[in-house]
Amino acid sequence: MTRSQGWTSSDVDRLLPVWASRAVAVLCAVAVVVPVGYMLLLSVTPDANVALGDVSLWNLDFGNYLTMWSQAPLASGLLNTLIISGLAALVSVVLGSLAAYPLARYGFRGQKGFLYSLLATQTVPGATLLLPIFVVFSWLQTFLGITFIGSYYTIILTYMTFGLPLSTWLMVTYMRTIPKELEEAALVDGCTRTGALFRVVLPIAVPAMVVAFVFAFLVGWNDVLFASVLTRSGTQTLAIAMDQFANTSAGSGIPLYGQLMAAGVVSSLPVVVLYLLFQRRMVEGLSAGAVK
Repeated sequence: MTRSQGWTSSDVDRLLPVWASRAVAVLCAVAVVVPVGYMLLLSVTPDANVALGDVSLWNLDFGNYLTMWSQAPLASGLLNTLIISGLAALVSVVLGSLAAYPLARYGFRGQKGFLYSLLATQTVPGATLLLPIFVVFSWLQTFLGITFIGSYYTIILTYMTFGLPLSTWLMVTYMRTIPKELEEAALVDGCTRTGALFRVVLPIAVPAMVVAFVFAFLVGWNDVLFASVLTRSGTQTLAIAMDQFANTSAGSGIPLYGQLMAAGVVSSLPVVVLYLLFQRRMVEGLSAGAVK
C-alpha cells in the first residue's frame, strides 16, 4: 500500500504498529517503576511488618528514615562518597578535556593506537586490576613512608584510572564535531591557542563535559570492590556502609528490611538529583555529532 492509499509518512517509518509500541512502552515502564515503587513502600513500612510479609499502604511509618542512621555510618559514608566521587569526576573531566583537545585537533604518529587503548581500558574487569593497584600503593607506602592505603587521594586516583580514559574518549568525540573555523576566527581576533581553547572550545563542549562528569561520578558511586580494600573507617564510602548495614540487618533478631530500603532510597537520591539537574545537557552531549 502506498501513502496515497492511506498511509502517512509516520506510519511508513514505524517499526511496530501503534498498539505494539505502546505495549512495549508500558512493559518497560512497569519493569522500572514496580521495583522502585516496592522499595519505596518497604522503606515506609515497619521492620516487624516487613518480616511478617504484612506490606500495605495502611501500615506506613516514616520512622525508618530516622532510625537507619544509627545502624551504620551512613552519614559519613554518604559524605565521603560525595567528596571522593565528585573530586575524581571533576579532575577526570578537566584533565580529559585538556588531553582531548590535541587528540581531536592534531594528527601524530600513534594517535589511533592511543585512542583505542583508552577504549580498551574500559573492557578490563575491575577485579583483575584490584591486586596490581593495591600492590603499587603498598609499595609506595613502604618506600616513601606516606600513608596511601585508606587515604582520600588513593581512592580518588584509583577511580580516575577508570574515569579519565572514559572522559578523554567522550571529549575527543565531541570536540571533533566543533568546527575549526571558530578557533581560527578567535586566533584572527588575537586569541592564543590556549585562549581559543578556554574561550571558544570548552564553553561549546559543556554538554559533553556534563556527560563525562556523570559517568565518571558513577564509577566511584557504584564501586564496592576497590572501596572495600583501599579505604578505612574514616574514609569508607556509602557502598561499604550499606554493605555493613546489610550484614547487620541479616544477623539481627528481626531483619531490618524497612530501614535497609530507606537507606537505599537515600543513597539513590544524589544520583537521581544529578540526572534531573543535567538531563538536558546529557541528552545534548550523548546525541552530539549524530546528525553530522
